[in-house]
Amino acid sequence: MRAVLVREFGPTDGVEIGEVDAPVKLGTEVIVDVHAAGMNPIDFKTVLGKGAAKAVEPLLPWVPGGDVAGIVAQAPYEAHDLQPGDAVYGIANHWRTRGTYAEQVVVPSLALAPKPESLSFEEAAAVPCAALTAWDAVVRIAKARAGQRILIHAGAGGVGHFAVQFAKYFGATVATTVSTRNVDFARSLGADEVVDYTQARFEDALQKVDVVVDLVGNVADDTGTRSLDVLKHGGLYLNVPTGSWPEYASAAAERGLRASAVKVESDGSNLGIIGRLIDAGDVRVEVQHAYPLERVHEAFAELQRGHVRGKLVLTVR
Repeated sequence: MRAVLVREFGPTDGVEIGEVDAPVKLGTEVIVDVHAAGMNPIDFKTVLGKGAAKAVEPLLPWVPGGDVAGIVAQAPYEAHDLQPGDAVYGIANHWRTRGTYAEQVVVPSLALAPKPESLSFEEAAAVPCAALTAWDAVVRIAKARAGQRILIHAGAGGVGHFAVQFAKYFGATVATTVSTRNVDFARSLGADEVVDYTQARFEDALQKVDVVVDLVGNVADDTGTRSLDVLKHGGLYLNVPTGSWPEYASAAAERGLRASAVKVESDGSNLGIIGRLIDAGDVRVEVQHAYPLERVHEAFAELQRGHVRGKLVLTVR
């Protein structure tokens, strides 16, 4: 099958499109014909030799990509809920096997859900990793609800634009930080307060909040440290990008605040709920650009530049 191959870690323009053996399923795994693959920052970081590079090094030549939308080619067994021809989306276990930048991928059945009928394959591929990360932070951990104030940094990005919508859907008052070009976009997602971080300091512009969902960390303008200043006593700080602020837990504890990292779980059940919210029109999906697989180098270059509104996607079929 055709796939994007990482033969050695280094600049993303060194990846190539080549041929590898098609995947073989075991147990209750599913073979999916990939129609589109979502792109995430961890993908290019791993290609560069950072991210999850240590885990995937034994798999070289490795295929990046966790997000997938496509059609079931092989079901786990005859009476399983997922059968050949079903349109699905989900997250492949790409740290343990080859990923979704390929014509086929093997995925655990519990990591898949029916593709939302209202979405194209490209739009659906933009959902799983970002939306499930947002769901875990906002719904499962923060328990968003009426009367709660939640600040979401980078509210126009992949995880952020879902986090804003989930927090608003469950009744919280939502504040977010974005760049100038995304102010109106953030408001259209339902944000009650939008801070243009190029024009104002969020800790000066906002009242105290109950929860901060930090999708930036201290890699830019000490966003993580400054976030503690805007939290109420006993408030919750959630750090999402791995390695973006290693000292967050101790810094929060010193101020009487709670803190946790957030790691995405490949939960097909929650993904099914998210799909129903999308089909009902309660949540929307933003795809900034869909690239053909052959233009993966351009796609990686745009992903590395940052400031993507929503997600970038590769069209495979």
